[in-house]
Amino acid sequence: MKNIILFSSLCLLGLGTMMSSCQENPDANGESQLRVSMTDAPGPYDEVNVDIQGLEVHSDVNGWNTIPLANPGVYDLLELANGIDTLLGSVTLPSGNISQLRLILGPNNTVVVGGTAYDLKTPSGQQSGLKVQIHMNLQPGITYDVTLDFDASRSIVMTGKGEYILKPVIRAITDATSGGIEGNLDPDMVAVVQAISSTGDTTGTFSDSLGAFKILGLTTGTYQVDVIPSAPYSDTTFTGIAVTNGQITSMGNLTIQ
Repeated sequence: MKNIILFSSLCLLGLGTMMSSCQENPDANGESQLRVSMTDAPGPYDEVNVDIQGLEVHSDVNGWNTIPLANPGVYDLLELANGIDTLLGSVTLPSGNISQLRLILGPNNTVVVGGTAYDLKTPSGQQSGLKVQIHMNLQPGITYDVTLDFDASRSIVMTGKGEYILKPVIRAITDATSGGIEGNLDPDMVAVVQAISSTGDTTGTFSDSLGAFKILGLTTGTYQVDVIPSAPYSDTTFTGIAVTNGQITSMGNLTIQ
């Protein structure tokens, strides 16, 4: 026999519930995924070429972490204008607070004006990196996107000697790109737990010996959750489970008969 339960939206709890219960039901690894991309606002130049050789993020948990670059080298920022972006790199971090990104530039920075290329001097960028404030609290199992919006028109200064200096004006745009579902089976038991999206995609896990489960990496949408226990208990389906990016939906205690 299979029990089917409509899960009322009134029972859905958001991020606050997840945070208050994380000590009782922690993520297996206590890790989060961070992806960093770059885009640009248009500027009055033919090209703005920036040599990106390193990317780091500062975590309150373990200090500075290197983000491996997908393609280190020279990027023409003006090719990334009007909503176009490119992935710089991604990294898995211990969950917790992150405060800064550091962009490390190489020596091959130029600006092209009227068809002529000029060196872009970077007074401090090559030594300590360009720091961007982000201040995010990473939750276990959630993937976060950060887009560095590089304002080319405000970042280039021409000196009285006709030289060009790069003084980057960068803002960070943040977004969480996945969510999850957690709950506790009553009575305590090990069982298969599956989350099924409206398109039929299935993501599964096992509850632990205390009946606790957590399914992570789910995109925004409404899910059906199937609990498949061993005999003598019956399979049970819960419907109408809403998942939101950046949040863990708590289903609370689920009675399995």
